[in-house]
Amino acid sequence: MRKLPNVSKALCKEAGLRASGARSVKGMPLYVRDVAAPGAKLRVLVVGAIHGDELSSAALAFQWIHLASTENLQQPQPVHWRFLPVLNPDGALARPPRRVNASGVDLNRNFPTPNWESDASSYWEKRTRKDPRRWPGPKPLSEPESRFLHEQMQSFKPNLIVSIHAPYGVLDFDGPSVPPSRLGRLYLDQVGIFPGSLGNYGGVHKGVPVVTIELPNAMRTPLDAEMRQMWIDLQRWMGERMARDGAAVGR
Repeated sequence: MRKLPNVSKALCKEAGLRASGARSVKGMPLYVRDVAAPGAKLRVLVVGAIHGDELSSAALAFQWIHLASTENLQQPQPVHWRFLPVLNPDGALARPPRRVNASGVDLNRNFPTPNWESDASSYWEKRTRKDPRRWPGPKPLSEPESRFLHEQMQSFKPNLIVSIHAPYGVLDFDGPSVPPSRLGRLYLDQVGIFPGSLGNYGGVHKGVPVVTIELPNAMRTPLDAEMRQMWIDLQRWMGERMARDGAAVGR
């Protein structure tokens, strides 16, 4: 993982990723890591690098794997974390890195939101003027990477999804519950609903809260202390809100 900013060889090895069995368009393994507290019923899915040119998003996932593995923060409910640090390896390993996957699809527009067939293509044509970086694909879940994430949502049944992006430097939220007001230096600034996006599909359509982190820079991570503060703030919000809202734990 030499390409990822602020991710050493030791940190990468320590992450203990395992091949999921799923592969990218080019046949790259899609890796996962589970960190589960004893008796955990609260399930949190953390996804990095849906867009391959947002390398800092994958790096933050690696940093959080380390924190989840080494720091035991007291929570009202024990947590089962599942990390998918690099959902789009083909885009991340391209030179230069690419937002889209090897088929040229924006994976964050490829999820089966209602009326995808009409809304996604119309949005792409009219709002993005057929921007190739935002092509939603020929049909929902046309890509192995988006299918893999969709399957994870169905099998793991997360109570919360954290999707890491860059470079807008804000915090977004979709779905039920009261959103976190801030994570570290990132403040809530909800950016809207997009056809085929993970936030729209998970948060709005499926009712699973989706916290979307937009780091300030796609190629550089925040300082280590800042990434740790974001981690602490996320867990504080989880403890306050998800337990209070009864986040369908154990379903």
